[in-house]
Amino acid sequence: MTTAAPTTAAATVAEIYAAFGRGDIPYILSQLSPTVEWDTDAGNYAARAGIPAIQPRRSPDEVAGFFAEIAPWTFHKFEVKELLTAGNSVAAVIDLDYSVPNGGRMAGRELHLWEFGPDGKVASYQHFLDTARFMAAHEGVDTSA
Repeated sequence: MTTAAPTTAAATVAEIYAAFGRGDIPYILSQLSPTVEWDTDAGNYAARAGIPAIQPRRSPDEVAGFFAEIAPWTFHKFEVKELLTAGNSVAAVIDLDYSVPNGGRMAGRELHLWEFGPDGKVASYQHFLDTARFMAAHEGVDTSA
């Protein structure tokens, strides 16, 4: 499916989430800069703990690995509550609930920060989440209760 190019950063982010919902990973990857920085916060304890889905990635090919990591997850809820824009940045407030194959479950709110380069492509993306809950879910704990 070919989608018309969005005209604003917020429209691009909205279309990226729509593509995620329909499983159109190639569209998402096409919106990324060749030098995209994806979850590169060196202070993230979930990344330090080695959880594959939250590892730093620095190209669309590496970001494809992120989507491969989350493919086995079962999403019970993924709701974009709000998109907030300022300059070349878009913050997305996300309510989500998903299960991982080991029986763990993550439910809560995340903030996703999207930053765009002058070419209109995603230059960086960062999750902000409850890392303790995220890590517990990936160790098999049901954190949705």
